[in-house]
Amino acid sequence: MQGGNHMLLEEPVRLASVLAPAKPKVFPSLTKIVGTLGPNSHSVEVIEECLTAGMSVARFDFSWKDATYHQETLDNLRKAAQNVKKLCPIMLDTVGPEIQVHNPTGGAIELIGGNHVTITPDLSKAPSADILPIKFGDLAKVVKKGDTLFIGQYLFTGSETTSLWLEVMETSGEEVICFVKNTATLSGPIFTLHVSQVHISMPTLSEYDKQVISTWGLDNSVDIISLSHTRSSEDVRELRAFLQSHNLQDTQIYAKIENAEGLEHFDEILQEADGIIISRGDLGIDLPPERVFMSQKTGIHKCNMAGKPVIITRVVDSMIDNLRPTRAEATDVANAVLDGTDGILLGAETLRGQYPVDAVSTVGRICAEAETVYNQSLHFKKVVRHVGEPMAHEESVASSAVRSAMKVKAAAIVVFTFSGRAARLVAKYRPPMPVLAVVFPREGSDPSKWRSYGTTQARQCFSVRGVYPLMGSTDEAETGGLTKEAYGIKLALNYGRSVGIIKPYDRVIIFEKIGDSSVVKIIECDDSER
Repeated sequence: MQGGNHMLLEEPVRLASVLAPAKPKVFPSLTKIVGTLGPNSHSVEVIEECLTAGMSVARFDFSWKDATYHQETLDNLRKAAQNVKKLCPIMLDTVGPEIQVHNPTGGAIELIGGNHVTITPDLSKAPSADILPIKFGDLAKVVKKGDTLFIGQYLFTGSETTSLWLEVMETSGEEVICFVKNTATLSGPIFTLHVSQVHISMPTLSEYDKQVISTWGLDNSVDIISLSHTRSSEDVRELRAFLQSHNLQDTQIYAKIENAEGLEHFDEILQEADGIIISRGDLGIDLPPERVFMSQKTGIHKCNMAGKPVIITRVVDSMIDNLRPTRAEATDVANAVLDGTDGILLGAETLRGQYPVDAVSTVGRICAEAETVYNQSLHFKKVVRHVGEPMAHEESVASSAVRSAMKVKAAAIVVFTFSGRAARLVAKYRPPMPVLAVVFPREGSDPSKWRSYGTTQARQCFSVRGVYPLMGSTDEAETGGLTKEAYGIKLALNYGRSVGIIKPYDRVIIFEKIGDSSVVKIIECDDSER
């Protein structure tokens, strides 16, 4: 029986399997996990455990700590990745147009529900229960009576005592007088103020963001930039031009959709960006709660049809302090997988949470379980229908590779690629088996770098559902004199055997370009072609 549109169930077998002992997983989930590195995931040892548990992408959030601290963490990541023999892409998360409450002493400020508080741009005033100074001078110009303001810490969980809801009563010059809707204690030097569904005239790419990208980002050749608070396609184009002017043209841009303005321009943003992050923490503040699920489902569907990666945030907040997620959170992760997400982003759970490794492994297990009932056949038909006819040659061959893999029950699909595009195209059709992308370095690339860290194009594949890149070589000493095709197949099959996804007499699909044509082959794991 088909449950909903994205879930395939076979009753009563499926229900009985819930009570069966869990089978050990020999391979991570197809859904990727982005881990935010911070105080509780800073050491080489913890990062190694996170990578082994299933973390695919490492996120560096520059809304806190300086470049020196993040460099230490990145150096530890590189050591950890080499120790566990894994590639791991670097995602730099920009700060964007944040309005910050200024509390230089970091002292606690208790606000009582039912009272009034004044928001002022005058930073000389000391913060108190009666007045909160902010680093933005035009708030009174953009808000009106009845607007909702939110002041929070820790990425807007909305569930902590540091979350404060305000309603605008009136403006007086540059100041905004608000009604305090709930009792909360603010503590710490910085809080973020969010104005629901109001355009803030601050640049999406701040001067601080530019400085970080042009120094830390350039020095470390970051793979992906998460552009916070993306509001239009022009935001993406501006960042793209900035990256090109700083020799970072290979860096991908993932537009972070965090407000109603971003949703309004979603289609044009998707067209310009390399991927999308649906930031539900901020969306949950900007939108009424009953609208958040639809923004997620619609956004994921659009990304799936376009064949661009989409990542969901804010899934297991309770694991910041607890070893297990809530039942609602576990179901939420599974539903995101069934919706078609490429990845799950863990923020505070790994950054400052007490159980960063458990958060990664728990989310990975939930994703893997949800993947077993993902309705791949329905997704395949939807993508084919969306692409339409006549299909472009590459779309036709990619979809045929997935269709063939399904029919012969292949253990994996092997793709040869330079840019990663072919692997992403195959992944667009959501095969239920891993896509092993053998990424060959372009001519002229520095062998010493890609041997250690892989190419940027290879690492970027780790953000795409089901794609696992392997670094190929054109060096005859490494290929043993084999042809590119024979060497690539041998590399992929050896890897597949080593991680337990390919067994004797399994079938494997090979997808490669020969000249201007794309070819699909079926082989068995003993390398004999069929």
